[in-house]
Amino acid sequence: MLLVITGPSGVGKTTIIKRLLNADSRLKYSTSLTTRKKRSDEVDGVDYFFVSEADFRKAIAEGKFVEWSEVYGKYYGRLEKDLNELMLNSDAVIGIDVQGALKLKDKYPEGVFIFMLPKSKAALEAQLRGRKTEDDASVKKRLDAAMQEMKYADDFKYKVVNREISETVKKVQSILTAERRRSRSD
Repeated sequence: MLLVITGPSGVGKTTIIKRLLNADSRLKYSTSLTTRKKRSDEVDGVDYFFVSEADFRKAIAEGKFVEWSEVYGKYYGRLEKDLNELMLNSDAVIGIDVQGALKLKDKYPEGVFIFMLPKSKAALEAQLRGRKTEDDASVKKRLDAAMQEMKYADDFKYKVVNREISETVKKVQSILTAERRRSRSD
């Protein structure tokens, strides 16, 4: 099974996924590649594979990605071979931007796609500022993009508002449990 968690930057996708992974041994994280700089709390090969733009562009030219996007001037993508190998033996979970999720939805229509929404614009802004990785102009750009991305929420079967992390994780777990039951009965 493929579980895709999407939504605007700062909505809590990474935190939710980390909690899901800690609670469910059947879930494995599908690590993507990026050209952005590594944050201080990130581990190469765990959170992302941090690669040069030249290497990323080479993989694009060779058709190795199941999906890729340019977001805020940096590239993000997932190797098709890696994702398919992961799904052979486990349920794969992906945290991804909206444009990447829409691409995956076309390729894996049987997947479980959840759109995460912030409890408010102010909460989203506070989260982005709390990272301390963005200047004011970048935060504004991300908030503007978030407002545009949220227009796609209805394109996804499930929508979950992230009011409080523990509650949100429980909601996602219940969706996953229901989808696993459904797929076994098909």
